[in-house]
Amino acid sequence: MDVTIVGCSGSFAGPRSPASSYLVRAEHEGRTWSIVLDLGNGALGALQRHIEPYAVDGVLLSHLHVDHCIDMCGLYVMMRYVPGGPGRSTMPVWGPPGTGVHLARAYGSGEAEDVLGVFDFHDLRHRDPVTVGPFTITPVRVNHPVEAYGFRVEAGGRVLAYTGDTDTCDELDELLTGADLVLADSAFVDGRDTVPDIHLSGRRAAEAAVRAGGVRRLVLTHIPAWNDPEVCREQAAAVWPGEVELAQADATYCL
Repeated sequence: MDVTIVGCSGSFAGPRSPASSYLVRAEHEGRTWSIVLDLGNGALGALQRHIEPYAVDGVLLSHLHVDHCIDMCGLYVMMRYVPGGPGRSTMPVWGPPGTGVHLARAYGSGEAEDVLGVFDFHDLRHRDPVTVGPFTITPVRVNHPVEAYGFRVEAGGRVLAYTGDTDTCDELDELLTGADLVLADSAFVDGRDTVPDIHLSGRRAAEAAVRAGGVRRLVLTHIPAWNDPEVCREQAAAVWPGEVELAQADATYCL
């Protein structure tokens, strides 16, 4: 299994990266399977550097804030209007309840039928696994102002844990424990951002990974353009015993 950082800028697209999106791929039964975790603003363009977006086997949306889902509107246009057709009838999409109607409204249509006809929407449920080819994806409800999930992705004996947007919560233990790679929200800076129940800081991300146990690699992501990433890294490094890595657009990690 490998994961490519399509976009890692927090809250909005930055000058060097789109907003949140992660392409995960694995070989299975003679072909490469692929899923996309989130598709925030700017991510659809960058995704095309790595894969034809309409060839993806499934999309999972952690929550419905713009920086995690809005480029689904562009993917709808691609799926519906690509010359010769996308080579498939629909694309499966998992998200919080109401995702289809939400995206139809975001696209500008009062009716959801067109969007629902291109995407096959399924509701995420806490701890209810989703299977796509070789991937088993377990959504875990996390601590954010809207219904939001982290994803524990397993394939070939390897584990990727993606926190989505969250502050500290007990559920991070089950999400992160034993993960080969953790992609951790690190949007907040200790000493500056004091509002609770929205985002992790670098330190709180590292604390969650240490508390969960067995995490091999910690990668900080969702860092807004107004943050100094090195400050986030330093705050995490005060807790994390190994190397603290920073997500970079177009980087690929092999698990």
